[in-house]
Amino acid sequence: MIKIAEYQTLYLEKEVEFGVYLKEDVTEASEHVLLPKKQVPEGIKYGNGVKVFVYRDSKDRLIATTNEPKLTLHQVGRLTVSEVGKIGAFLDWGLEKELLLPFAEQTKRVKAGEEVLVAPYIDKSGRIAATMNVYPYLSTAENIKKDDRVTGTVYQTSDNFGAFVAIDDKYQGLIPQKELYGKVDIGDCVSARVISVREDGKINLSIREKAYIQIESDARTVLDIINAYDGVLPFTDKASPEVIKRETGMSKNEFKKAVGNLYKNRIIEITENNKIRLIKK
Repeated sequence: MIKIAEYQTLYLEKEVEFGVYLKEDVTEASEHVLLPKKQVPEGIKYGNGVKVFVYRDSKDRLIATTNEPKLTLHQVGRLTVSEVGKIGAFLDWGLEKELLLPFAEQTKRVKAGEEVLVAPYIDKSGRIAATMNVYPYLSTAENIKKDDRVTGTVYQTSDNFGAFVAIDDKYQGLIPQKELYGKVDIGDCVSARVISVREDGKINLSIREKAYIQIESDARTVLDIINAYDGVLPFTDKASPEVIKRETGMSKNEFKKAVGNLYKNRIIEITENNKIRLIKK
C-alpha cells in the first residue's frame, strides 16, 4: 500500500506523456501514483525504483515527488505561515501544494510570516494536514539530566498544569505552574533548567534559577523598577498579588523575598505610608 506523507521507494510501471506511474510492485495489480515529468530521473526504465514522497495535489489526487518536504508524517518542526484563509493557515513545507493548518488544530491564532511549531498528520478524510498539538509526536528524554540547561518552544499552556514545552523541538517537557515566571505564551522560545526527569522520561523544568540566584536576580529587577519610579515605589509587598504581578511580573512571594534582600543590604527603606524608597548614598 502506498504510504501518504512518507518517503518510500516505488517502481516504474509505465511512462505517459506527462510523467511516469509508480507502484509498490509492478508485477501485482495495485494502486499507482504519478510522478510528474519534470521530476522523472533521466534514464529510468520499467521496473526501476525511485525514492519519492507521496502527498495529495490541489485536486486531492495522490502525487509523488522527488522534492524533499521540510517535515514528514508526525515529524515535529517549524514551518512558516504563508497566508491565512477561511479554513485555516497555509504553511510552506517545501512542496508545490502548501500544508493546511486548520483552525481547529491551532493552539493559538497564527498570522502570515509567523513561524510555528507543528507536526503533519493524516486527518479523518485521509488528507495531510498540520497540527500545533504536537504532544503525541514528541519523544521522552535522552541524555538529559537534572540541572541541565535546555531550550524549547512552548506549545500549550494550562492554568492548572503550567506550560508544556517541546525541548529541542523533540522531547516532552513541562514547566509546572509554580515554576513559571513572568508572561509565557504559546510559541515562545524559553531557556530552562531541568529540575527533574521522571521515570517515564518526561522532564520537569523551571525558568527560574536556584533560589539564592533567583532572589538576587529578582532584587536587581525590583531595584530597576524603583529607579524607574524616581526612587520611590508606591507599594510594598503588602499590595495585592494582582498589583505586584502587573507591575513586576513576580508573584507576591517572589517580590517579598526580593524586597527583603534589598532591605537586608540597606539599599531600600520602607516608609510609614507603605512605600519603598531607595536609600541614597
